[in-house]
Amino acid sequence: MSTAAVAREDQRIQQDVLAELAWDAEVQPNEIAVSVERAVVTLGGWVDSSARRWAATRCAHRVRGVRAVVDDIEVRLPGSPGATDSDIAVAAARALEWDSFVPAERLDVTVSDGWVMLRGEVEFGWQRRTAERELYRLRGVRGVTNLVEVNPPAPTDEDRVLRDVRRALGRAVGTERVSVAVDGDTLVLSGVVRSWWERDQAERVAWSAPGVRAVEDQLLVGE
Repeated sequence: MSTAAVAREDQRIQQDVLAELAWDAEVQPNEIAVSVERAVVTLGGWVDSSARRWAATRCAHRVRGVRAVVDDIEVRLPGSPGATDSDIAVAAARALEWDSFVPAERLDVTVSDGWVMLRGEVEFGWQRRTAERELYRLRGVRGVTNLVEVNPPAPTDEDRVLRDVRRALGRAVGTERVSVAVDGDTLVLSGVVRSWWERDQAERVAWSAPGVRAVEDQLLVGE
């Protein structure tokens, strides 16, 4: 692709990302800057919550042609009195308890200056991800450090995991462009998918596999 063609495509992506940010009700109102270089989107500026920051990056990922997103967005809480660390800790504990898929009794939450530290132990990788996402939605949270360990109830059967994950990927996104490998208790995804939605689906499938402690996502997004 020529330099001029690359510049035109970057401009198109920039306009589409800005339009997507304006369209998504979860992001407004904020001051977010968007720059694009060779299909890599950099988001700057600020938002008033971690949930909006997360929503903004998701907006950029949804745009066709985006290969990667750099998140330089700052979280600035509103000027009026907001949630204290104590408020956030209580809300976090309740959010984890209300989610029936998360073993809240195995998790500990510590809050300092709006930053949440999550520790504990779960049996499945998707439980670890779900707990983190619950916390990002809370008002006043600036960020989350997820130190939860995944300890499967039984040893990982690599052959079974590979077989089951490949079948699940076939149902979700097709497997002709995705390779799956097991490295100990880590599932490794590689290959090329057509969109960020497909990449998210593949990662969701991988995290749902029993016995998997971690997922290494090496998937690339291409046309």
